[in-house]
Amino acid sequence: MADFNTSQVMGVTFEITSRLINMAAFSSAEDQILHGVVAVRKVTKPFGSSTLAKRALREIKLLRYLRHENIVGLNDLFISPSEDLYIVTELMWTNLQRLIDRGPMEDAFAKYFLYQTLRGLKYVHSAGIIHRDLKPCSILVNDNCDLKISGFEHARLQGPQMTGYVVTRLYRAPEIMLTWQKYSAKVDIWSSACVFAEMLQGRPLFPASSHADQFSQIVKLLGSPPVWIMDMITNSNTRGFVDCLPKCQRMDFADAFPSFDKQGMITLSRKEDRDVKLISTANDLLERMLVFDVNERINARDALSHPYLKLYHDPADEPVVKETFDWSFDQSQNSIDTWKRVVYKEVWKFRTLEVKNGLAMNMSMKPKEDTVPINIVSTSDADGNSLTRMDDFDEILSSFCENFDSSEMAAQYPTAESIAGIS
Repeated sequence: MADFNTSQVMGVTFEITSRLINMAAFSSAEDQILHGVVAVRKVTKPFGSSTLAKRALREIKLLRYLRHENIVGLNDLFISPSEDLYIVTELMWTNLQRLIDRGPMEDAFAKYFLYQTLRGLKYVHSAGIIHRDLKPCSILVNDNCDLKISGFEHARLQGPQMTGYVVTRLYRAPEIMLTWQKYSAKVDIWSSACVFAEMLQGRPLFPASSHADQFSQIVKLLGSPPVWIMDMITNSNTRGFVDCLPKCQRMDFADAFPSFDKQGMITLSRKEDRDVKLISTANDLLERMLVFDVNERINARDALSHPYLKLYHDPADEPVVKETFDWSFDQSQNSIDTWKRVVYKEVWKFRTLEVKNGLAMNMSMKPKEDTVPINIVSTSDADGNSLTRMDDFDEILSSFCENFDSSEMAAQYPTAESIAGIS
């Protein structure tokens, strides 16, 4: 069974497997199997309620499913003796928020970061998944300027009824602010546009002190929303507020953000490319991303083909998902114990079917061995009983994997020792 060690990091207790050593600040550790530094995130008491357990399951499933260079990858996953969930990923050098705090970025950096963000979103959106909380601190960057999107705790499948309380306020699309109950993946495009503008100017695009102030700033830039959009506002208080706003015309983005195009203009030599030059700017792409009408707002796929991103755009290297993500579990209303069993099963599936076979979720770090040994999921079962032997793995299978075909599993994994790679 797995050995667990206890470490204190900035006042937080971590119970980590012996595979991880030298826990340090920012919740980093050395992975003795992948031979690299990883990030360790602790999800405290994920079985405290049905909602928390379901949220944990949702994130685990998404991290297992999303395999893309611009999406944070899953290196390891385990449940501690105290029944805290630990999610281990590659340690990225920083995030966009820390870079933005230093001041405006050069266009070349902002462009490359925007391209990678949109490349990741194209993949996520092709699965029908909406991130819903895209912001600078959830976009991770390493010292090679490679970018990975994280923070999928609030991600959802696009559906007929969506909750409005999503996305950090400064990056929230107007259709969410106007209390619409249905919205699309283009809320992520709005958020990425806000992040892009923030990179270029070194401060938030809509630095508002309240929701009302933020919407007022959006209207000053984009002009008053069309009547048909106003008619979709279902909340009378919100409708009354919007009706009282002064009527505004859409601003010219070249006037609103003159510095964006000065540093981002592409110099072309051929006479026939002059028209391309006029639209190969940050402002032109930004205008296409910041649109009230979601039908007119550009999507991730088309944004990638915008001339501003021509330097990086390669349709053959901008993949989409191969299989549809199964969200059926998200409609279930189960007890805590049931969700607990399902979470344990999902952890078990990752550790046996993927880690054992060396199928590292992370696209950058590769295991040095053909077969990666795994540890037992936990030192206790769902009822808190201690598991003291390798043979107790069978108890985990029976307790938490009830939906598996036992005969099929026995044929594929005859003993706990063979599963764990222990001779």
